[in-house]
Amino acid sequence: MTVSTTTAPRTPAPRPRPARPTCPVVPRSSTRRARVDVEIVIPAYNEAARLPRTLRDTVDFLADRPWTSRIVVVDNGSVDETAAVARAAVRPRGRVDLTVIGCSRPGKGSAVQRGLMTSGSQFVGFFDADMATPVETLEATVRALQDGAVAVIASRHAPGARFVQPQPVGRRLGGSAFRALTRSLVPGVHDTQCGFKFFERRAVQRAVARCRTTGFAFDVELLAQIQRDGGAIVELPVAWTDHAGSTFHPVRDGIPSFGAVLSLRSSL
Repeated sequence: MTVSTTTAPRTPAPRPRPARPTCPVVPRSSTRRARVDVEIVIPAYNEAARLPRTLRDTVDFLADRPWTSRIVVVDNGSVDETAAVARAAVRPRGRVDLTVIGCSRPGKGSAVQRGLMTSGSQFVGFFDADMATPVETLEATVRALQDGAVAVIASRHAPGARFVQPQPVGRRLGGSAFRALTRSLVPGVHDTQCGFKFFERRAVQRAVARCRTTGFAFDVELLAQIQRDGGAIVELPVAWTDHAGSTFHPVRDGIPSFGAVLSLRSSL
């Protein structure tokens, strides 16, 4: 398996900007969870149908790992039974801790930010509820973080990656255009949008505190901020499967994402 590592080229120090969190959180002293080795944030908007299998498969995988772990489901204002389904999966004294928190501000970026910023674990990251990236990818991810990586992300376009089930043609064309647009923001990174990213906690919290994007372009800004801090981004090629039922809409979410990236190009 080929692993790609990138760092941003050195650029003049940017002018400081005041941090502005995208999803208000209560003081960390009252939200920070007990420390574990690895914390997995799952942002969820109307994911009641998919969560049971996702949580079951993730718990089954984590239970046999040598590191302690926790799953954190962030209910992003769902109007279905997402929160109830997630809470029903919580088992007192279970093999893997599972916590459910909320984020009322809309946008995947807001939900991810809340999960990351309330973490007290050694390593923290997120993956999508559809599990398009195999949960087994966590094995190599944690190993890379333990070896000193700051950011480890799954990639559908790094050498060695493959599509088990590709996206529809329209999504693929839009994705190609989006990658071309983000190339200068996150140099050397093949895939900013694969929904599987993990980090050294302190490094990612420093980066998130400067992020302003709340939607699907949040990943781009987060990775750009990691690089601005001098952090290397390790890309793991994965076998990725597109699943029906994505909450991403090409028009409703795609157009604002392009607009957000254009704004980032002028501000970062």
